[in-house]
Amino acid sequence: MTDQLIGAHNAHNDLHSEQGARPGEHPGRSANPIIKVTDVAWLEFEKPDLVKAEAFAQSFGFATALRTSDELHLRGSDADAPCVLIRRGQREKFLGPAFVAAEQSDLVRLADATGTTVRPLPDSLGGLTVDLVDPSGLPVRVVSGTHQLDALPAQTPHVFNFGHEVARANATQRPPRVPATVRRLGHIVVQTPKYIEALNWYLEKLGMIVSDFCFYPGQRDRGPIMSFIRCDRGSLPADHHTLAMALGPVNRYVHSAYQVADLDALAAGGEYLRERGYFRSWGIGRHIQGSQIFDYWRDPDGFLVEHFADGDMFDNTLEPGWAPLAASGLYQWGPPPSRDFLGVGSARETASELAAMVDALRHDNEFDLSALRGLFAVANS
Repeated sequence: MTDQLIGAHNAHNDLHSEQGARPGEHPGRSANPIIKVTDVAWLEFEKPDLVKAEAFAQSFGFATALRTSDELHLRGSDADAPCVLIRRGQREKFLGPAFVAAEQSDLVRLADATGTTVRPLPDSLGGLTVDLVDPSGLPVRVVSGTHQLDALPAQTPHVFNFGHEVARANATQRPPRVPATVRRLGHIVVQTPKYIEALNWYLEKLGMIVSDFCFYPGQRDRGPIMSFIRCDRGSLPADHHTLAMALGPVNRYVHSAYQVADLDALAAGGEYLRERGYFRSWGIGRHIQGSQIFDYWRDPDGFLVEHFADGDMFDNTLEPGWAPLAASGLYQWGPPPSRDFLGVGSARETASELAAMVDALRHDNEFDLSALRGLFAVANS
């Protein structure tokens, strides 16, 4: 094991993956990152209809922090900055994530190392930003000193009777069928044909560390093709992944995930969405990497969003786990992944995906014939 993993312990077998790294494989962290971000702050989108976007957002469990004719800020109940920023635009578009710097001085260090500048954010957000572009071409902001919103009332997790342990007596359990109050933004998942290059960029520039690697079945020697990446907060546990990244034929937003109180909030909130005609993409189930209880929905603009509860939390001592990527390996229990979740919900989507794969093979990137074979192996799994 390289010196990049000094201090890490070998707990993957029992915690989060079937096996650990082999000698010489990617260490999952940088020995000397420029800075270490502490969390994801928000995601930015363009959408043509802010009224429609806000209606879904409130049914999904967001609160509105700011609403103008051209801008919509959505927030969770935690005391923090807004977690979704939507600007009016002619078409639906994901604009990129913003991450939180540990110290304002980190912005100066990051700007100096990347040849950029520290700039003020709009007055509605406050604070400062360094605006970067990752190797995939995705705009990435690193921010500090933003306005902190006061906490809002949140749903209280239920008290459960487990086995013979009675914690609830003479009291009923009647979770109301209401929107599942979003507490905070948990993670963002993206796809890129420059996976390794982009992965190393986040580890070296932002100090993030890998919780789990996935590889194509039978192709471990080519290296990882997906990673679940967390923030390095030292001994303070962080979400199993704040960013997940996968090799694919095009740059693509895959989904974003928002924490709710517990399974009851997630399930009752899902019924609320279903009754209002919104489309469930996949769920309810429990993931393997990250262990989250999940429920995926499509918003009216086609973006995939997830309610989650009970996710893994790791400090910086855990080494990355390694596991083959398979559709059947995405969940411990629940229904199998839907065609919509896998991006082939219709004949048109399937044809579009195949065309993207063929086009990617014509360009100089990491999506090659072995990657194409690997994807088909995953689909057939």
